[in-house]
Amino acid sequence: MKNKIGTKENPMLLQTPPLSSEYTMHVDEKDGKEILVCTVGKTVLHYNIDAIKDLHTMLKKHGDWMELGSADEQKPAKDVTVEAWGRSESNPVGGWYGMKKGLRGRFGMYMPPLMEKLGLAEVTHEAKGNKMRAI
Repeated sequence: MKNKIGTKENPMLLQTPPLSSEYTMHVDEKDGKEILVCTVGKTVLHYNIDAIKDLHTMLKKHGDWMELGSADEQKPAKDVTVEAWGRSESNPVGGWYGMKKGLRGRFGMYMPPLMEKLGLAEVTHEAKGNKMRAI
């Protein structure tokens, strides 16, 4: 997985679901564990690397399109969305997949394009209200 997603020196270039912004994603280590590092302009977010397999598993079980529902950490996530699942106490990590306090949200914005690029999901690319489903 690490080589597919890239390194700090050679990160994977992605676009947000509406195709309005570019950002990068790569795998790095923090406290001896692999994490996903998402860089959006000068903002750096960290996500638990288990998000990839856990999100894929959840979407497979869901079996249909799911709204992304991206929201900043400080805003509530819409129910039954990828964002809500990414912060839910009932997900496999028991809460946030985002690891940097204050920047734990936007799971529904930055994880779906990674999943699409890895061949694990389909993502719609509308101006608003995008959805994803497992492949």
